[in-house]
Amino acid sequence: MFTVYILFSKKLNKYYTGFTSLSMEERLSYHNYNNKGFTGKADDWNAVYTEVLLSKKDALILEKTIKKRGAKRFLNDKV
Repeated sequence: MFTVYILFSKKLNKYYTGFTSLSMEERLSYHNYNNKGFTGKADDWNAVYTEVLLSKKDALILEKTIKKRGAKRFLNDKV
């Protein structure tokens, strides 16, 4: 199983979209404490959206859809 997620940082006022086969707790911990990439710029990332999918292919398609639309607009469409 794979989880597509959207994170939000109040410090940066930014969203981050990704997918993982790890648990969300493990992945969120990585983003907040062990990363030197984009999410390494802040340590206050919180998951604001998650969706579990059975296949990696479906997870990649959803992740790409969210990134293409923009996380903020995608979330507004869900409301």
